[in-house]
Amino acid sequence: MKSIIKNQENKRRINFFIKLSLLIILIVSYESDNWLKPIYEEFVILDNLVRAAIVLLSGNVIISLGRIITLRIYLQKTEETKVQPNFVIGIDRLSTVLNFNVLLVTLMLAFGVRPLEFLTSITIVAAAIALLTKDYITNIVNGLIMMFSDQLEIGDKILIGKNVGFIRDITLINMVLKSETGEIIIVPNTLVMTSEVVNYSKNNSHQVILDSEIPFYNAIQLNNLEKTLSESLRQFSDVVYVEGAQLNVLERKPESLIIRYQFPIKTGEKTIEKNVKKFINQTLINWSNDNRKT
Repeated sequence: MKSIIKNQENKRRINFFIKLSLLIILIVSYESDNWLKPIYEEFVILDNLVRAAIVLLSGNVIISLGRIITLRIYLQKTEETKVQPNFVIGIDRLSTVLNFNVLLVTLMLAFGVRPLEFLTSITIVAAAIALLTKDYITNIVNGLIMMFSDQLEIGDKILIGKNVGFIRDITLINMVLKSETGEIIIVPNTLVMTSEVVNYSKNNSHQVILDSEIPFYNAIQLNNLEKTLSESLRQFSDVVYVEGAQLNVLERKPESLIIRYQFPIKTGEKTIEKNVKKFINQTLINWSNDNRKT
């Protein structure tokens, strides 16, 4: 993750230096006493456009520099396994919000409007707009809080309300979940912050749960099945508490059993958990095929 972020940041640095060079050229051409000065004085619209372009590039360069420095410090102080994509997303979204505000100021300058006087003159209108958009503002603030928090990360499996899914994205307005059956669930950020959320991926030791339905094609020996699964689990003893594994029957149907095999895992790394689950599932499939042949 850290190396991917560094590669992306290298490209952003190139763009930063291009924008910085363009800004320097604009400032020098606008402020220096050269052949362009009479043109700016004669054409007010052109003068406003150049000033607006300088403000836009200046704001963008300052925001980009702050973003580069913040991420550089974060990557230097954070271990590879603890780098959070949330933090990078949060920086990106915050930069987008700041750049949007700079763009608004730039448009005012381009049309010859003084931003401070304009904001003062529409105080009542601004208050009305704030009331109408308070839900969106609340969602944006809550989204930024989650992005810079380590409580919820991209890829975590969470329960919110009656919905269980993996976090696929955190936007300024909502959180996007993907359920285990593939459905996309969109939850407003305000609801996430005001509801009880269970994060299955955050405990130092959390339960990995595997459910399966086994048909009654022959006599099922649950003890033998549990022993087989636990033996397979032992090769992951460095990340799994094998002694805590257990096999339970969830439901008895006329022609099948629904079983649940669960075990505590020490690590919260998604890749390791995924590999363990895949291996145990394969063991269960092999056991099922062997019993069917028998």
